[in-house]
Amino acid sequence: MEIPAWLQALLQRGLITQEQVDQAMSIQKQTGQNLERVVQELKFVGERELLAAKAQEMRVPFADLDRVQIESSAINVVPDRIAKNHNVIPVRKDGATLYLAMADINNIAAADDVRMISGCKVIPVMAVPGAIEDAIRKYYGGDSTPAPAAGSSTPQEKAAPAETSADLRQLIAQAGVNRGSELEEDAEGDAEKMAEQAPIIKLANAIIQQAIYDRASDIHTEPQQRGVRVRYRVDGVLSEAMTVPKNLQAPLISRFKIMAEMNIAERRVPQDGRIEVRHQGKEYDLRVSSIPTPFGEKIVMRILDKQSVMIGLNRLGFTDENMVKIDELTAQPNGLFLCTGPTGSGKTTTQYSVLNKLNQVGVNIVTVEDPVEYQIPGIAQVQTNKKAGLVFSTALRAFLRQDPDIIMVGEMRDLETAEIAIESSLTGHLVLSTLHTNDAPSATLRMVDMGVEPYLIAATLIGCLAQRLGRRVDPDNREPYTVKEMDLRRFGFQVQNPDHEVTLWRGIPAESNRNTGFKGRTGFHELMVMNGEIAELIVRRAPLADIKAAAKANGMKELREDGLGKVLAGVTTPDEVMRVVFTAGF
Repeated sequence: MEIPAWLQALLQRGLITQEQVDQAMSIQKQTGQNLERVVQELKFVGERELLAAKAQEMRVPFADLDRVQIESSAINVVPDRIAKNHNVIPVRKDGATLYLAMADINNIAAADDVRMISGCKVIPVMAVPGAIEDAIRKYYGGDSTPAPAAGSSTPQEKAAPAETSADLRQLIAQAGVNRGSELEEDAEGDAEKMAEQAPIIKLANAIIQQAIYDRASDIHTEPQQRGVRVRYRVDGVLSEAMTVPKNLQAPLISRFKIMAEMNIAERRVPQDGRIEVRHQGKEYDLRVSSIPTPFGEKIVMRILDKQSVMIGLNRLGFTDENMVKIDELTAQPNGLFLCTGPTGSGKTTTQYSVLNKLNQVGVNIVTVEDPVEYQIPGIAQVQTNKKAGLVFSTALRAFLRQDPDIIMVGEMRDLETAEIAIESSLTGHLVLSTLHTNDAPSATLRMVDMGVEPYLIAATLIGCLAQRLGRRVDPDNREPYTVKEMDLRRFGFQVQNPDHEVTLWRGIPAESNRNTGFKGRTGFHELMVMNGEIAELIVRRAPLADIKAAAKANGMKELREDGLGKVLAGVTTPDEVMRVVFTAGF
């Protein structure tokens, strides 16, 4: 593993030994913890030395606020409420340029607020968070922490008080990190009482809002033996965000369950809930799930951006050729159009984007889902309720009496649902649904395995789209490199000269992309359009290889081929295509 630049800087300055570097990196490799946290917990260097090295790596100024003389001209242009809310302190004003010491150097919201209110160009300066707090008290007076937010009765208000840029370490301390371990075996009543206190409310809100700010799709709150690990899934990859002390576990978990309107007294069985959040003018739905584990309840929150389905199919990574085909398929008055892929591959987003495109005054669209993930005005969306006897099959039967033009079934899970969906398409409706299969041709065999008659599949299926989601190379931080044509042959590249080199692009790790080189995701797609030959093969129960060959002859490009196109276009990397597309025996 390569030694990070900031750690090399500490080594070169003699502030840390090679033995300590090796020990820290070994622990990081074993535990998966953040390397900076490991170095600090081992007390190899102080926070000031570590941040100074980080500043050097990031090429930003570092201010030792214990020694720097803060100019009154700088203090005068930034109100105390801005400094306290964002934990920032202006250090120096040079004409129209303001040097701003920040606890979080990537806090764009804080820099924007200061720029707008001061009218100055803001230059971020890294400083020790505790020193910033001391400076705020010295130059502005009073408490440097933002005012505690009171609890509220509505879910939307519950998730709003904490700023995304809040210093989470400060909030954890404020919530009671120094209270000792007396809360580790907290009684139910004590946990509930503490969950309604302002510090815990602010901590829970900050965890959620930081995840939204980081573009996370999921938040994992995982009780462990000695703490609570919080991880964010960003661009499909989990990474550790923080560790919350064990004595805050019970009130924090209770707080999340209160926000999701779940039963906090029930800790032995899984539960589901929902939180509505408004952040920077956008609305988000959080789907909350809890499961019991040996060290306490694990909470996972899936973040759904309500506006993400409004971006259009052209923003989901489809090639122009596939876009034309999808437009033709979904313009048909009847038939079955399937999306396939594993959980988290974007199937539902694609289906919603299709529905949003088809949503017109003259079209009656109904959906049955478990759960309703995105709410689209003008569409009748039904959520299943097993306790009340409302399942996919019963909802579909009712739909046929609702004069629908288009029906979406969240997922075809059993034979009864599949048969009614097929019956709906046979009686003049366009039906959209999803399946879990590895590729598009496999969907036909999966339906046969469920018990659907092959001739019904051949008569109704008009197209099947398989997809995956892969990370995009950061367009603002990337560099070219070359590989030989032979290295791309596994993706279906037509090799003309084995020694000829092809120019590709890879990301450069930066703070703006969380030091991954990737920013955002794109789709890899495999679209099978039905024709007479494929229909005949399905009826004859032909092997999968024959169906796939016929689909390719009809213009289908495999997932790896679509991935290759995006690699050659500089959108992603070969390793990323390998990670999300290739399977054993491919």
